[in-house]
Amino acid sequence: MKLNELQPAMGAVKERKRVGRGPGSGNGKTAGRGEKGQKSRRGYSRQRGFEGGQMPLHRRLPKRGFTNIHAAELQELNLTFISSHFTEGETVCLESLRDKKLLKPSASGIVVLKRGELTHKVTVVADRVTKGAREAILAAGGTIQDPPCAKQAAK
Repeated sequence: MKLNELQPAMGAVKERKRVGRGPGSGNGKTAGRGEKGQKSRRGYSRQRGFEGGQMPLHRRLPKRGFTNIHAAELQELNLTFISSHFTEGETVCLESLRDKKLLKPSASGIVVLKRGELTHKVTVVADRVTKGAREAILAAGGTIQDPPCAKQAAK
């Protein structure tokens, strides 16, 4: 076998259907589009969600509320997660979570929730800490700090 002898397998390459080339071709005159109607005309392209003139589903369903595109996406951390991924005396903050690859790319802050138990003392730098989580962190001997950006926003 030589490079100039290479060719695709039989049936792998199919010739383009040439329509509108006379009655002998089997696809002449209307070119396989039928007689009249919207789809027989040139320039036709169906819109996304079009249901043949019936009111589309996305317009029939009721709409409620809105999504705030400017809202900060906060990642939720619970006490069990902190206990399993951080050791004694470590700081739980955005940077340390990014270094350990534990943070979602879209997250811009942290919320600490009380779920599970905290087994050792850690320093938590979070945007929000729930009341129960705050009590558990302080009971374990840990400390809670505001993030640097929150201090600047408060001024």
